[in-house]
Amino acid sequence: MGIFSIFKKKEASKVTPIGGEPEPSHLMPYGDILGDGAMQLSFTLPVEATPEAREAAKKYVEKLGLQKVLVANMESMGKGLSYFVVYGHATHYIDFNKIKVPKAEFQKMDYDEIHQYARKHLQRKLIIVGATTGHDAHTVGLDSIMNMKGYMGDYGLERYHCFKAYNLRSQVSHEELIHQAIKLRADVLLVSKVVSQRGKHLEELKELAQQIKKEKRIKSPLIKIAGGPRLNHAQASKLGFDAGFGPGTFPSEVASFIVQEFVRKMK
Repeated sequence: MGIFSIFKKKEASKVTPIGGEPEPSHLMPYGDILGDGAMQLSFTLPVEATPEAREAAKKYVEKLGLQKVLVANMESMGKGLSYFVVYGHATHYIDFNKIKVPKAEFQKMDYDEIHQYARKHLQRKLIIVGATTGHDAHTVGLDSIMNMKGYMGDYGLERYHCFKAYNLRSQVSHEELIHQAIKLRADVLLVSKVVSQRGKHLEELKELAQQIKKEKRIKSPLIKIAGGPRLNHAQASKLGFDAGFGPGTFPSEVASFIVQEFVRKMK
């Protein structure tokens, strides 16, 4: 439930009929039938799990504008806390044709195509330094991009013949990352941020970008890439990075961006 419709583009003037053809101009969630607006919500209320709490959850969701509200599940989360799974039907829609999302500009290539591109446009291997910075100890995302085995059959950057990849892993300070970038003469910095409470990941990425800008010994041009589950390209660009990659990114996408961006910067 709550999955957005997949559709082909049609005239942007008709409302999506129940069970009919989906219209991108009137995009709604659906559960059983296209256009039914069915959604699933989950949340916690700071009250004991009682019949009154169940009714409170129902009324709260109704206040959000959902209709035909059903509290499917209520569980105690401990003293004074209750957790709910609630279904409802939305009446609002959006015009999908007007949705514009900033994205890193590059052509997606597979492993072999990237090597062909590198042989044609690069004179040497590009040096990539990756790390999870600050107190962040999470490396799953970083490793899936950097490590040779990669992610879901998509090879990591270490396997590419056109790269020399250094994975510094977790809890690397900004100062150490910059030091390694200078020492290794990095062409690319790949920074992973997972811990994001109170926007800490954005704050630390901004600090890093500012430190890099002030450091005169860093090789130029330097491609700066940020990644993480709570990050997108628009945020990364605003903070001073060349690209931002979110969840579900494959290593070949990052590799495609790197080789094309390097060529662009060298022109």
